[in-house]
Amino acid sequence: MKLVKKVLSLGLLCILAVSLVGCGDKKKTVDTEKEQVSEKGDGADSNSSTLKTIDQIKLGEDYKDIKATIKFLTNRTDLVDTIFADYIKKFQKIYPGINIEYEAATDYFEDITIRLTTDNWGDICMIPTTIDKNELPNLFVSFGDKPSLDKEYIMLNNFSYQDKVYGIPSTGTAQGIVYNKKVFEKAGITEMPRTPDDFLAVLQKIKDNTDAIPMYSNFAANWTMTAWDAYIGGSATGDPDFMNNGLVHGKNPFSKRDDMTGPYAVYYVLYEATARGLIEDDPTTTDWEGCKGMINNGEIGTMVLGSWAVTQMQEAGENGDDIGYMPFPITINGKQYATAGPDYNYGININSSEENKIASMLYIKWLTEESNFAYDQGGIPIKVGAEYPDVLSAFDGVDLVIDNPAAPGEETFFNDINNESEIGLNVDNYHVSQVLEHALTGDMTLDEIVADWNAKWSKAQEKFGIKVR
Repeated sequence: MKLVKKVLSLGLLCILAVSLVGCGDKKKTVDTEKEQVSEKGDGADSNSSTLKTIDQIKLGEDYKDIKATIKFLTNRTDLVDTIFADYIKKFQKIYPGINIEYEAATDYFEDITIRLTTDNWGDICMIPTTIDKNELPNLFVSFGDKPSLDKEYIMLNNFSYQDKVYGIPSTGTAQGIVYNKKVFEKAGITEMPRTPDDFLAVLQKIKDNTDAIPMYSNFAANWTMTAWDAYIGGSATGDPDFMNNGLVHGKNPFSKRDDMTGPYAVYYVLYEATARGLIEDDPTTTDWEGCKGMINNGEIGTMVLGSWAVTQMQEAGENGDDIGYMPFPITINGKQYATAGPDYNYGININSSEENKIASMLYIKWLTEESNFAYDQGGIPIKVGAEYPDVLSAFDGVDLVIDNPAAPGEETFFNDINNESEIGLNVDNYHVSQVLEHALTGDMTLDEIVADWNAKWSKAQEKFGIKVR
């Protein structure tokens, strides 16, 4: 399996831009707008004088007579004809002159990474994690100043740059494990696991006492494997500074810790579950859509996925009440933590027409504050002060950890190392798939795998002159 680097060279970008001309709807953009964009440079405010920031907008009062048709690129193929269609009808009761056209992609991550190399991909997209922060002002409209927006919304760090916010989270997620309560009951499990070895013991009980697959890997779907990376920060360390400081400046950060915390402990669960035969018999035949019904009816015991997945599993059959959610089994000094962060962020095309920028800002404001999308999907609302959903009731006593931003001047360090090392945390599924594949064949131990990662990470740190502490 060959690792495909997510950071495209300038030459390749130019080729793609030429070959993809005509993809998506063409937007009416005056030449002066393009000139202004090119002159702004990194960190400039990409809003025009007539476009209010998202916190300044009053829905139903501002821009009441606007007319526009906007194109929205989304990863949610399952919602376009149902929930999203209903959202459009509700939004148009306030803004009847705004038409919204959703375009969903099955392989969204790959598709949007390529399409963003053109100017006319559409008006709103879910921003991929492949985007470096210093590229944000050249691609997306600013929603406003971060200090001001921090008073209104949470989880804004991921797509903020030089005190400007370029991405608004669609919802927040907490990282844990989806499980079937009935399967746990049949297996004789009475306490939730708190350590990696506790969890592996739970999986063994499921295998010994039920017909269910103890842990479904979803290996064949590829993108689902990147879910494992989401646990290596707050869930594994309890430290909100780990991802942008401890990992960036750490020496051999993937190495095993004596207390079985940190990134190693996360991948240990996957490696050992695979090596011990506690996953499906043939991971290459997993079925993402099919697994939802399987866990609903008790054919699967657990799946390692964010809280966004819970409602999908609950709605996939008649046994929604059997679906539960628990923290990832790592304990730090007697306490458990759970990484909490944004799901995909909304971004507005910097090259859209003035009317379409305004219409896009209005719709994102409505989605964020009026649609109830976060609750519909079992996520965490990003509006300051909003209540957490019922799905997180099992996290009582578990501290949610939101990553702190990088220090000033270090905003690109994580992406620099991540891309140069070709490990691709939270971006590429190759390194996580590698863990499962080597566990299946037994040709590499986990210690050997992480030693290779550490060597690549250290080399990248050295290249960029990043101080190792």
